[in-house]
This record gives sequence, structure tokens and C-alpha cells, in this order.
Amino acid sequence: MEHTFASATILLLLITDPLGNIPIFVNTLRAVPPERRARVIVREVLIAFGLLLTFMFVGQSFLKAMSLSDVSLQIGGAVVLFLIALRMIFPPPPQDTPVPLAEPLIVPLAIPALAGPSAMATVLLLVSQAPERRMEWVAALSVTMLACAVVLLLAERLQRVVGLRVVSAFERLMGLILVSISVEMLIRGLKSLAQSWPN
Repeated sequence: MEHTFASATILLLLITDPLGNIPIFVNTLRAVPPERRARVIVREVLIAFGLLLTFMFVGQSFLKAMSLSDVSLQIGGAVVLFLIALRMIFPPPPQDTPVPLAEPLIVPLAIPALAGPSAMATVLLLVSQAPERRMEWVAALSVTMLACAVVLLLAERLQRVVGLRVVSAFERLMGLILVSISVEMLIRGLKSLAQSWPN
């Protein structure tokens, strides 16, 4: 599908999934003093933003170096998005994860919680489809990271006020939207593949 600024922003928000990351951030930051948590969240969001921004600018070179075509990236990206969407709709049973004793740095908050393989593939896909609109995709990524920062800074309050059930229900709704986006991407990728296939 041909993305607009709005659709690219929504797609990036669905992929980075700030609501779904609330439990991860809250659990990981438990050992961090409350007065430092906001600073850590902002730092991790900026690291994720920097990494995804780098992928936006070196993505084309990466694709050429790996001899990957735009069609293969689109089909592969659609499959990855579909699998992520299924995980959002049918989340695995919760597991007791140990609370880290030290302040997290880069892992697991910036990578892979925010800037995971799916987010990297998505920014690569956006730039490969319309490299001339790179600044538009940078703006979409900036809005996405800002939204992630706001949601995660309010994570503990949201968890208390809204409750995990409401957050989980909203995440499943976003998963349904992501399924539709991934199926549309797959259909367009297969059409492009059929058109380029030798007769």
C-alpha cells in the first residue's frame, strides 16, 4: 500500500506498540529510583529514535549490499507484521520475569521493545517504497517516538487508572488493524511479484 504521512505514523505506532510496552517498562524500571525513571525513559526513546533514523538513511545501501529487492522486503515485512499482529491479538500467557537489579541501558527497552526487528523492517520498507519522501517518514517517526515517550512517561499512572485489562483490549484492537495492514501489504507485494515474473 502507498503510505501517507498519517498512515505511516499509525503503522509505526502499531509496530512500536507503546501501550503493549507499558508492563515491560514498569517492570524493568522497578529497581530505578522514581526520580530517575523519566530520564531513563527519555534516554531509551532517544536511543531507539536514533537507531531507526539511522536505518532510514542507510536502508537503501543495506538493501543493495544484501541484494534484496523492494518486492521481497514488502512481502517479508507483511509476513513479519502479520505474526506481530497475531501476537498482539493472542498474547502468550504472562510469565514472571525477574526485576533487573541495575538501571537498564539500550537493552531491553530501546532494543528490542521500541526499535525491534519489525520497526527496523518497517522504516526500511517506507524508504524503499518512496525514497523521495524521506523527510516525511522522518517526521512520522518523530511523531511516533514523541507519542511513545508520552505514553511511557505516564505508564505507571495509566496502569493504575485504566487497568491492564483495558490496555490489553486496546492492544488487541490495534492487532486487528495491523492484520489488515499486513494483508494489504502482502497482496500488493504478490501483485508486484506477479507483474515482474517472466512470462
